Amino acid sequence: MPTTPDAPPARHAGDRERFTSYSRALEQAGLDSRPVGILDLDDFDANAAELSRRAGSKPIRVASKSLRIRFAVQRALARRGYAGVLAFSLHEAIWLAESGIRDIVVGYPCTDTAALAALAASEVALEQVTLMVDDTAQLDALAAAAPNHPPVQVAIELDASYRPVRWVGIGAARSPLRTAADVAALGAAIMHRRNLALVGMMAYEGQIAGVPNAVPGPRGMIVRRMQRASAADIGDRRAQAVAALSSMAELRFVNGGGTGSLESTAAEAAVSEVAAGSGLIGPGLFDGYRGFKPRPALHFGLQVVRRPGPGIVTVHGGGWIASGPPGTDRQPTIAWPRGLKYRGTEGAGEVQTPLAGAAANTLALGDTVYFRHAKAGELAEHLNEVAVYSAGRIIECQPTYRGEGKAFL
Repeated sequence: MPTTPDAPPARHAGDRERFTSYSRALEQAGLDSRPVGILDLDDFDANAAELSRRAGSKPIRVASKSLRIRFAVQRALARRGYAGVLAFSLHEAIWLAESGIRDIVVGYPCTDTAALAALAASEVALEQVTLMVDDTAQLDALAAAAPNHPPVQVAIELDASYRPVRWVGIGAARSPLRTAADVAALGAAIMHRRNLALVGMMAYEGQIAGVPNAVPGPRGMIVRRMQRASAADIGDRRAQAVAALSSMAELRFVNGGGTGSLESTAAEAAVSEVAAGSGLIGPGLFDGYRGFKPRPALHFGLQVVRRPGPGIVTVHGGGWIASGPPGTDRQPTIAWPRGLKYRGTEGAGEVQTPLAGAAANTLALGDTVYFRHAKAGELAEHLNEVAVYSAGRIIECQPTYRGEGKAFL
């Protein structure tokens, strides 16, 4: 391979050079079919280095939901400053553990009977996987799925949403546990159950980590003020919760944050590690932050197949809509060529997508239009593999989770 995890990254002089190089590299590699995914390893590595710089001395746990390509997870973990995985399903965590990846925390509670039974039956998973809980009913589900199960590691999630006044909640609706007393009560319940080991705590401040704050005008100012106030709030509550749990168990980790909050989360003394994943990819929704700007490391290309009329072309393929509140910002970003836009009446279609604009007149049938997904990991659910690009050529193809037959969610 032409680059290593610590090699200095190559840079593109501009978008025209970038996409001309991608097209030439795909052609030379004989990758003519579309859609095609292209993972720019040089930009991925540059993003990894920048995330590590922003996290300071705190190690980064890799959020696998934002990658869903095992090669990319392993690439990040090979770097200094990265340790462990934050998985999005228990089935995934077991698979990763049995693939040789160490220290996997499932970031979401699991009540899947088959998955819990599989965990109890896997010696390596029991050693390497930690379950997330925020309710005693989840502990009951584990006990029911695997009676008299071997020792299982569990962590507690604290709600990190911001509630400046009663009835106003900003952030993700996740754990019901908001106070030190709440997490201590669940911690005590864990300590009284046989074969459970309380090893960690997590809190995800999505209203800071996942909300762009470079919006101009009053809205941007309001977002930035909210994020500063929220950082202070979760900092206080997290420290109190960690103190309460530390009085009853020795915590191996306290995890927090995400790509958009690395600096504020890592600055908290109570936090031992931070989580990040999207910042390795630089998807469309991450173009709007003030403090950092990840390089776009993952694109997909669709082929022009029709010309309905002047100033409009149609590419074969569509959808690729991101999760979250429905809106135009959930559509893929049209990366190249510049000067194309979606038609308001059709958007990113089901199996074809018309694109309008002056640039359409420069495209021939068979040409490739490049896009970026609004979110980092969801792109991988549309592709069996990605072409790995570095220094002007495709160096290999790597399967996505989907390509490995692993549709976890």
